[in-house]
Amino acid sequence: MVVKLIKNGTLITASETFEADILVEGEKISLLGKNLQHPNAEVIDAAGKLIMPGGIDPHTHFDLPMFGTVSSDDHYTGHKAAAFGGTTTVMDFVVLEPEGFKHSVDVWLEKSAKAAIDYSFHMNLTRFDEKIAEEIPSLRALGITTLKVFTAYNGRLRVDDGGIFKAMQIARDHGMLVMAHCENGDVIDKLVTDALNAGHWQPEWHALTRPGWGGVEATLRVAGMASAAEASVYIVHMNLGGEVDMLKYARERGVKVMGETCPQYLFFTIEDLRRPDGSKWICSPPMRTAQDNA
Repeated sequence: MVVKLIKNGTLITASETFEADILVEGEKISLLGKNLQHPNAEVIDAAGKLIMPGGIDPHTHFDLPMFGTVSSDDHYTGHKAAAFGGTTTVMDFVVLEPEGFKHSVDVWLEKSAKAAIDYSFHMNLTRFDEKIAEEIPSLRALGITTLKVFTAYNGRLRVDDGGIFKAMQIARDHGMLVMAHCENGDVIDKLVTDALNAGHWQPEWHALTRPGWGGVEATLRVAGMASAAEASVYIVHMNLGGEVDMLKYARERGVKVMGETCPQYLFFTIEDLRRPDGSKWICSPPMRTAQDNA
């Protein structure tokens, strides 16, 4: 067993900051304290340094096929980048294949065989029927307790509201969590068609055809479904101030809803889509305004 003793560092936890030594045996922290000793430990002097838990990124996309392309990182390069930034655990999304949950997870396990750090999976729930409903609880035995649904990408990824609501009920009954990508797919599809017919191919139209109010509306709609289902829900990649307002509104009324954002929604805006290299700034949902960043 590898034993390491990290001495003289400043530890930062979720609740406090203090100076202490850390004894690590194998992959577990076995002891914290002052002036620790161990006869077989490799000693690392962390004087003048901060020591904190590794980050957990709950929303990554590696080796992801999407609309004729694939995400730029795989389960090695993405993990390596995460580790360099202090993130030691990532959670990726399994694509639901026609063959079902078990096959889909096996595909992602094969993709992740090159993993460089700890990882886990969510399951994309991109279709819903009686067979899927019956099999959702079986995901727990595969180590997956989270389901991602979409209110956009009509005909490809979206499950209708009835399916989302039923998934929330099943998740509630089996100790699972539904995660939701919140936009208005119907509005998006019409605006995309209108924009293309008018010759609007510029990158900024990626944002202009995905209006922010659709995200605000969908966030409240999903929170409302969670309330009716007496279930928890997690809103992914929130990118609008209005979505945060809806999250606050729902939480103040007892809805068990949580949310996340992503770095691009804190630092960049639609103006970056108007740059000469604007196509490189496309993400979904799109970046919004400086006011939303704040």
